[in-house]
Amino acid sequence: MVAEVPLELLPTRATAANALLVHIHQPEGVTMTDKDPASALDQNADRSRPTDTVVRVGFIGLGSQGGPMAGRIIEAGFPTTLWARRSASLEQYADTSAQVADSPAALGASSDVVCICVVNDAGVEEVLSGADGVLEGLAPGGIIVIHSTIHPDTCRRMEQAARAKGIALIDAPVSGGGNAAAAGRLLVMAGGDPSVLERCRPVLTSFADPIVHLGPVGAGQVSKLLNNTLLAANFATTASILDVARALGVDSGRLLDVMSHGSGGSFALDVLRGAEGSLVAMADGAGTLLTKDVGLLTRLAEAADAPRGIVWDAARDALARMGLSD
Repeated sequence: MVAEVPLELLPTRATAANALLVHIHQPEGVTMTDKDPASALDQNADRSRPTDTVVRVGFIGLGSQGGPMAGRIIEAGFPTTLWARRSASLEQYADTSAQVADSPAALGASSDVVCICVVNDAGVEEVLSGADGVLEGLAPGGIIVIHSTIHPDTCRRMEQAARAKGIALIDAPVSGGGNAAAAGRLLVMAGGDPSVLERCRPVLTSFADPIVHLGPVGAGQVSKLLNNTLLAANFATTASILDVARALGVDSGRLLDVMSHGSGGSFALDVLRGAEGSLVAMADGAGTLLTKDVGLLTRLAEAADAPRGIVWDAARDALARMGLSD
């Protein structure tokens, strides 16, 4: 899919909040470095939380998508704490102001807003509610933002577990890839209490525009699954038209260049163009994620007896062309 952008190439953006000259608490289990604090949560923040603290952000999931997102948050001036299973994932932040926690619980204790961008449902549940999970450290009044693309029911379960501890949770999966995150242009599809979304919007704005509220917890996930299933279908239709082009003697590479400027252009076409028209080349990256997402939406649609049309056949055709199946 898209190449990961080195942190040093992230564009400089105006600080997302006014600096406050306040004391920053150093929680146990967190390695601190000097930094410029960012602004406090807005007027809608829980009044039970300390008023002399800054908006501290925790981030878990530093892959090709989450890495640039975390980088933008750091560049925006928010005191940021990171945690990763592999120390190699943290190396690119060694020269930044980021802190490193030795557990998700320690990260939670040092944060007001915790962003999660791990790969799957099991990963989300482990870092949130597992032993030494975020919920063991995050104080009442804190916010959890799930950026991972997972089953909406997982988000609903985690929201209930968080609410029992006085913690708010929204789902906010993203679309656009690492390059869009690095440029501050990710799309965020949010589900949950609108007032909670507004409280953490300054953090999200550091890497996303637009940020769209779609309904209660889980609505963001459903929207992302719909988006990705349509993306898979678009891959199939683009690959199919390239088959026709070759049969008619038209160079497929040149055609991709032409169509990218025409009314038949699309995000899927641009990705295929970067992959030289080969869906097989995308199997290990985009293909794996799309297989998960198409499968999830298929099961949700079946359970709801939702109408299905050609988009399902096209999405499955794309996966088949990659040598995969939902």
